[in-house]
Amino acid sequence: MKVISLVPSITEALFDLGLTENEVIGRTKFCIHPQEKVKNVPIIGGTKNINIEKIKSLKPDLILANKEENIKEQVEALMDDCKVVVTNVETIEDNYYLLKQLGHLFHKEEKAQIFNLKTYEVLNQAKIDSAIKVAYLIWNNPYMTIGSDTFIHRILSEIGFENIFNHTTRYPEIKTEDLAAADVIMLSSEPFPFKEKHIAELKEVYPDKRIMIVDGEAFSWYGTHIAKCEHYFKELLSEMHSFK
Repeated sequence: MKVISLVPSITEALFDLGLTENEVIGRTKFCIHPQEKVKNVPIIGGTKNINIEKIKSLKPDLILANKEENIKEQVEALMDDCKVVVTNVETIEDNYYLLKQLGHLFHKEEKAQIFNLKTYEVLNQAKIDSAIKVAYLIWNNPYMTIGSDTFIHRILSEIGFENIFNHTTRYPEIKTEDLAAADVIMLSSEPFPFKEKHIAELKEVYPDKRIMIVDGEAFSWYGTHIAKCEHYFKELLSEMHSFK
């Protein structure tokens, strides 16, 4: 089966499940893992601006999209000519069924189950002793954070962090003063590439707060990615322990 993936974390999952470059025939420019495999796969645009004609010319048997990552009208424009599966992952359970679905579609059920079990194992081991109030920022100028109906929120909650914006939904804009209740301010490495200078900017307002850059992929990439974040979460928890 020839498949095009419009979702970076799903592209990674397909290769992790054992698909080859002969089967994954198209991907977005943001599909960067696994690097040695995706470099051989044609780029069909970005997640929000796919090249519909190029996709159709590749004649895929299946296109994998995502409700949040992709633009509804663009995905619908593909449905006349191609079989499209639109995924939606907001919870750990959704992630379980995504991998189960991919395993079924590509006859990789056993590998999918191994990754599912590993995901639960990693999350079960990554637990902080007592709740730490956290603000998780995904964008700068304006600052944007995450609400309670996002996958990032679920991962934070699984570990034991308390999202101070859990009364909001999706990705609300916030102001600097809204961060006052947080014990820790996390600056995600993606989609906005926060750097040390952004820590310094916030330190001017909150000199006593713990402000840190975190690996955005570890919190937002669903599919198989979390199963590979065991070491990262251990390091993060070690930092939290020293913070307390």
